[in-house]
Amino acid sequence: MASRFVNENLIGKPGSRAAIATPALVIDLDAFERNIATMAEHCRRNGLSLRPHAKTHKSAAIAKAQLAAGAIGQCCAKLGEAEAMGEGGIESIVITSPVVTAQGIARLMALNAKISDLIVAVDNPENARALDAAARAAGKPLKVLADLDPGLHRTGAQPGEAVLALGEFAHKAQGLTLRGLQCYAGHVMHIEAFADRREQSLVAMKLLGETRDAFRARGLPTDIVSGGGTGSFDIDPEAKVLTELQGGSYVFMDKQYNDVHGGNGATMPFATSLFVQMSVVSNNTKGLATTDAGFKAFSTDAEPPVLAAGAPEGAKYFFFGDEQGGIALPGGGSLPLGAQLTAVTPHCDPTVNLYDCYHVVRGDTLIDIWPIEARGKSA
Repeated sequence: MASRFVNENLIGKPGSRAAIATPALVIDLDAFERNIATMAEHCRRNGLSLRPHAKTHKSAAIAKAQLAAGAIGQCCAKLGEAEAMGEGGIESIVITSPVVTAQGIARLMALNAKISDLIVAVDNPENARALDAAARAAGKPLKVLADLDPGLHRTGAQPGEAVLALGEFAHKAQGLTLRGLQCYAGHVMHIEAFADRREQSLVAMKLLGETRDAFRARGLPTDIVSGGGTGSFDIDPEAKVLTELQGGSYVFMDKQYNDVHGGNGATMPFATSLFVQMSVVSNNTKGLATTDAGFKAFSTDAEPPVLAAGAPEGAKYFFFGDEQGGIALPGGGSLPLGAQLTAVTPHCDPTVNLYDCYHVVRGDTLIDIWPIEARGKSA
């Protein structure tokens, strides 16, 4: 029987990283494990639960590694991701985006019947009524969080009476169990300067804290107050509002997050653990090499990838086509055919969604291959 993954025969062989068929998505296991431990310890130290976002990794193996380090569950951006995590054995999931279509709500009820702790964010009374009716018909209440708009206007009920009325309906509805609030200020996560990011993140936390207090004044549950992310992981705890942190990209890091500064200009305490490995496939032009990793190998919503290894100092990657990437080499240099290069992803989440699996390496050895079960689960 053919191997499921083309590089499976290399697992465990010394030096096997250099033989991986490319382009390939590679996890440096040492950096990955340190990132998981660092975030877990940060949350323990600050009295927060950690519910990492699976939209970053889309992998049951990674979710289980986070749970083993102390995470209480996973967040999923889409229903399809949650279904994949449920199939992979993850029992506690928060779906952070609304599920509104009739087909989606039917699938949501099926997932609610299968796993022990499913929670979904809701931001609209019409959606809440549909979820209530479906859950009553299915015979199992659905846990919900009232989603608060922090000013991004992407999702979330408006602060004040709108979110309070939503919470009151959910609390009284027979088919729903209100657990609390969600608020994710995605617009602040990539503000590079720490002081500016801190100021804007704490504005969102203040709004969330005021909403939490208003919920409590009306007798509404607030045992879960969920939000925050990698960009604000070291800011939000000082507001003492969140009960759980939703950070996701910390496990991998990428060009965008590597540009974000910590306090006093320090770098984030998370190392880059995710790379795309590629090979030189043509070198006929002086000062130029062509690799096998183009638009289809990286997300293209941000800057080009940054070369991490395999090329001389000053070399730069540029997109050269769907299948190819170019390497501009300083001083008219060259790279041999088959030379292996690695690059930091511009934006890790959408890059991961382009691949079927992770190649997990420790040093120069391929240790394992992890499937990306939720890849492409956009519905």
